[in-house]
Formats: sequence, C-alpha cells, structure tokens
Amino acid sequence: MIRVITYGTFDLLHYGHIQLLKRAKALGDYLIVACSTDDFNALEKGKHAYHDFEERKVMLESIRYVDLVIPENHWEQKRDDIIKYQADIMVIGDDWKGKFDYLNDICKVVYLPRTEGISTTKIKNDLEKSHI
Repeated sequence: MIRVITYGTFDLLHYGHIQLLKRAKALGDYLIVACSTDDFNALEKGKHAYHDFEERKVMLESIRYVDLVIPENHWEQKRDDIIKYQADIMVIGDDWKGKFDYLNDICKVVYLPRTEGISTTKIKNDLEKSHI
C-alpha cells in the first residue's frame, strides 16, 4: 500500500483544494491530510481561518479522496508524521517548491501545480470587492 500525506489549512474549501486532493490520492492508495489547527494558523502562520479546525476537519473527512485527517500543530512535525503514518510520498503545492526537499531521505516529495485562477486568498479578495 502506498501512503500519501499532504498539508494545508483548507479554509473556504474550493475546487483547487479538491483537485490537489484528487491528484494526491492518484499517487497512492491511502491519503492522509494534515489540516492546520487554529492555534497553528494564528500563532505560526499569522492568519485566521473562516472555518475553525473541527469544521475544516469534517469537510475534509467527507471528501472521497481523503482517508484520514490529522491535526497540523507546527511546522516541524512533518518528519514525525511521515514516520508515524509510514507515508511513502509527501505532496504539497508547487508554491512550496524546494522547501521540503530535506524530507527526500525518508519519502518522495512531490510538488503539484496549483489550480490556476483559484485560491482562498482570491475568494476572500473577490468577496471584499463585491461588498464595496
């Protein structure tokens, strides 16, 4: 069984997220999604998600490509997660290209292209503009 793991906030779940999860699952048999906790977002990423962690977790668990959702509590947990969950591949968006190459000693790191024209930031900006 090939296990794949990916990381993200997955706020304002959108088509780009679904495409990432679909492509990540296509690389293996079992997909683990590490979803950023509210504290991690606020304290380390400097952002606030619209949906809290539990809501994002429930949404992710309802997606057919996702087999397991775990909390992402800090940047450094990736190595431990890969070992604990016996992940063969770590998938992340190509906006992080090269940042996680140091994990290639324990798994294959794959940087997937982002879905053009969609992001949570774009959705938030579009909503702000429409309420002016």
